[in-house]
Amino acid sequence: MAVSSSLKPPVTPPVPLKTWIGVGGAMLGAFMAILDIQITNASLQEIQAALGATLEEGSWISTAYLVAEIIVIPLTGWLSQIFSIRRYLLVNVALFTFFSVCCAWARSLPMMILFRALQGFTGGVLIPVALTLVLRKLPPQKQPVGLAMFAVTAVFAPSIGPTMGGWLTENFGWEYIFYLNIIPGLLLMSAVWYAIEAEPLRFDLLKQGDWGGIVAMVLGLGSLQVVLEEGSRKDWFSSPLIVKLTVVAVIFLTIFFIIELTRKRPLLELRLLMRRNFGLATIINVALGLGLYGSVYILPLYLAQVQRYNSLQIGEVIMWAGVPQLFLVPFVPKLMKRIDLRVLIGTGISLFAISCLMNSIMTNQTGYEQLRVSQFVRAMGQPLIMVPLSSIATTGIEPALAASASALFNMMRNLGGSIGIASLATLLQNREHFHSNRLGESISMYAPETQQRIEQLTQYFIQKGFDAVTANQQALEALSHTVRQEAFVMAYNDCFHFIGIALLVSGLAVLFFKKSKPAGGATAH
Repeated sequence: MAVSSSLKPPVTPPVPLKTWIGVGGAMLGAFMAILDIQITNASLQEIQAALGATLEEGSWISTAYLVAEIIVIPLTGWLSQIFSIRRYLLVNVALFTFFSVCCAWARSLPMMILFRALQGFTGGVLIPVALTLVLRKLPPQKQPVGLAMFAVTAVFAPSIGPTMGGWLTENFGWEYIFYLNIIPGLLLMSAVWYAIEAEPLRFDLLKQGDWGGIVAMVLGLGSLQVVLEEGSRKDWFSSPLIVKLTVVAVIFLTIFFIIELTRKRPLLELRLLMRRNFGLATIINVALGLGLYGSVYILPLYLAQVQRYNSLQIGEVIMWAGVPQLFLVPFVPKLMKRIDLRVLIGTGISLFAISCLMNSIMTNQTGYEQLRVSQFVRAMGQPLIMVPLSSIATTGIEPALAASASALFNMMRNLGGSIGIASLATLLQNREHFHSNRLGESISMYAPETQQRIEQLTQYFIQKGFDAVTANQQALEALSHTVRQEAFVMAYNDCFHFIGIALLVSGLAVLFFKKSKPAGGATAH
């Protein structure tokens, strides 16, 4: 009996409820921060109208948040060591909630941009800390559950953001998309106060800080984010601002990489990218960000422009890519115990890509009913990517490097999202011009079919009370509008085709993963 008992695997002690409360609270914070990236998109027109801003000026409402967020993510690991995770979280959650209310009270565009930047700077802290707590506080056997919780924040929040934003704006007003953060913020502060233990301050780390790397990262990464967010709207390198910021980004990001790769105690341990599984997972993570944020960007544009949906109707379509994930994610850790992680990731990428390719054959009649299936397929694929990918990337990561791994992993997904949106905005514009020219060339004013259609439209407008000359002009304008609409539909199809192909290409990295068991990465000490 003694021999048989010695062969039994060691029993993992149960994780205390207090630990789960702390981890769950951190997940709520990450969900809030990621949700706020997308939640303003559905209500941007209403916010611009209230603040008297143009479309180009209003774009800075989103850009300010994203720039601040992507800058603070790499700083979070170091700052949380100095102040302790407990203090750092409490202060930033309180400030994030406060700045959210300030956004709702903003009455001018400069005020809104300032508060959105401050909101992004404090909210960006919440994303990497959530993953860091999973790696540090949960034993390896329970980390897949924590990673599944993190996946909900990473893939569900972008999908449900436009839905919540549209519903709140339609029923209560755009201010309530910011008031939404108050109750979760208070719950998060309570969870952190109760469940995360206090640690001593370590101001000595300030003297050892990678100040050169910090300055280079802030200037380089901040400039790159502005280029990606504003480049398409400013026609890229025809804008002196974009040219200057591109030069700044190239110079300072090069300096940043040199500093981080040669310094003994860098701000970010970029050498993690040289580890086979982490580096390959990062490639897929960039493509996942492109797919996540790119599809949530391009589909609402199509629904608003072609189908004339309001923000609430757009939200109802996007919802089908979000809500099903809540029911699917809890089963992923169980699948990870039975199926090779590489198979799960490959299946998830394939499903996500298929959903995008299903959207690449839309017509001007494609709406809620037709898009529901492709959105559901997307919802099935995303959790199968995110949870196993987080596990395979963090397996073997030492506890001391958990913060760097979390920062890199989250930063690269957000950067992939920004690259995707910038690429899609440019692709949409260029392909619309291309298809519009091709369709225009194929329509001959002397063709019997064209003349017949113009005559039908002319008679239609005459019946509406227009004289013959005006009715003919209206008919020609209507025909031109039809051509332009078809060109836009074809351009949107090209965009979804691009996302699908990008996902499939990134999936090739799965073939080179080393086999990994779903036991998580850094162990808690």
